[in-house]
Amino acid sequence: MAASAPSPDPLDIAAEATRGLQGLSTELTARVPRLLEAMRSIGTGLELRVVLDRIAETAAELADARCAAIGVNDAAGQGLADVITYGVTEADRARCRSLLAGRSAGAGLLPADPLPRSFLGVPIRVGDEVFGHLCLAEKRDGGEFSVPDLHLVKVLATEAGIAIGNARFHEATRQRERWIDGSVAVTHSLLSGDAEDALVVVAEKARHLAGSAAGIVLVPEEGGGLEVVAVDAADPPRGTALLGTVVPARSPAVPRLLAGEPVFIDDPAAEPRPVAGVLGRYGPNMMLPLSGGDRVLGVLATPRDPGARPFTATERRLALQFAAQAAVALVLAEAQRDRERLAVLEERDRIARDLHDLVIQRLFATGMLLESVRRHAQAPEVGEQVERAAGELGATIREIRTAIFALQQGPESAPSGVRTRVLREVGAAAVPLGFQPSLSFIGPVDTRVGEPAGSSLIAALREALSNAFRHARATRIEVVVDVTARLADGRPAVRLTVADDGVGVPAGGRRSGLANLARRAEALGGSSTYGPGLGAESGGGTTVVWQVPL
Repeated sequence: MAASAPSPDPLDIAAEATRGLQGLSTELTARVPRLLEAMRSIGTGLELRVVLDRIAETAAELADARCAAIGVNDAAGQGLADVITYGVTEADRARCRSLLAGRSAGAGLLPADPLPRSFLGVPIRVGDEVFGHLCLAEKRDGGEFSVPDLHLVKVLATEAGIAIGNARFHEATRQRERWIDGSVAVTHSLLSGDAEDALVVVAEKARHLAGSAAGIVLVPEEGGGLEVVAVDAADPPRGTALLGTVVPARSPAVPRLLAGEPVFIDDPAAEPRPVAGVLGRYGPNMMLPLSGGDRVLGVLATPRDPGARPFTATERRLALQFAAQAAVALVLAEAQRDRERLAVLEERDRIARDLHDLVIQRLFATGMLLESVRRHAQAPEVGEQVERAAGELGATIREIRTAIFALQQGPESAPSGVRTRVLREVGAAAVPLGFQPSLSFIGPVDTRVGEPAGSSLIAALREALSNAFRHARATRIEVVVDVTARLADGRPAVRLTVADDGVGVPAGGRRSGLANLARRAEALGGSSTYGPGLGAESGGGTTVVWQVPL
């Protein structure tokens, strides 16, 4: 069997092979219906792998061979992308690959390794492309494959090429639909506000669509490299370990990516200067810029495991389209979030103005009216009640001012969240106490109180509330956090005041909680004292004043 010349049109092959069947014996002519049935069978599949399995099995049955193999050429035509076998033992698979590798590299019909006792091989062409080779071995009757066998298999190979072309077209169509659906899903998710993290959504969709081991989003970092900020991986611990790592600027891929140029890597180990860092641990990779207008928002990488097949030209093209669509969606989502944030800030500003101009002014007027009533009240008990009502109004005004200040701050002004943590502690204490303590803030708490003062203040508040619950048997508690306070030496301070109407501190009783408060304050250069509380007129209650410098 000599090496074959360039192939003519597939229809010519079929015609020639069919003419070769003319004039054969009755026994061989009887095989023609089997050939037609085989051609019909392999032409009905749409899944490429199913079609290839069917071709191998049908060819072996038609030529009465013990085993069959199809070597699928890679995209460059320089090696094998896959080997499909039928009737081959596990021990023979490596030899099959060796035989087919020689054929795919252009060695003709005689590979480098010794052939089996009986062997027949023909190319499978899809259009003008040599898709691979169909090889049969070991004639079941122990003889050699005949010329009629060759003609039958040639006809089958021609039909196989048509079936493979159809399966490829169907698979490419489905693949294109999946990528389009994925792009639509990403856009919808980002613009609907359902996604907690837009970049994670992009990474997750890309990994599933590309059939890769991970979907990774990197963004430019100060040193000129690319930092991993979002990962979706088939192996979650491995993916989590990637977060925060950096592909350095010296990596040859980085300047190209930041210039908006995609980078495709078939085998990182074969690269003259491989991608440095974590991405070098993977196999074939697509690194696609996420370009929004004239700027690169980031890079989408979809690496496969080492040894996995490279990405095809179709996959690369579809991935580029997906990355472009994802970048547009990210820009639109960013603009939408900015608009929503602006609307929220404008609404907060309006509410703050209304509270200041309307509510506080009315409360002041009410307070002045109560003060006038108190001065002219004849009965002492009326004066006391009016004074108490005025005090409540004063506390309400302080709380509203705190709310106004919080409304007027932008998101960047409140990173520490001390106010939120205080609210959480007071809210949690309401459950064991059976009532909600009163709480007010004086001054810009979140912007003035940092660490460690903030953490110590929360611990002190927790201790004071715990003491009130366990020992004081209080029915009313007032909490004030004041960042306009000053220590005795004039230093600005944050002052926590917790007052209750409980039984007070008994003479000779345990004071471990109060001692803890004092030690915590003194460690920061502050102080903690206690005195009469809200029930002072009846001899009860405790007020704890804890303060530390800012």
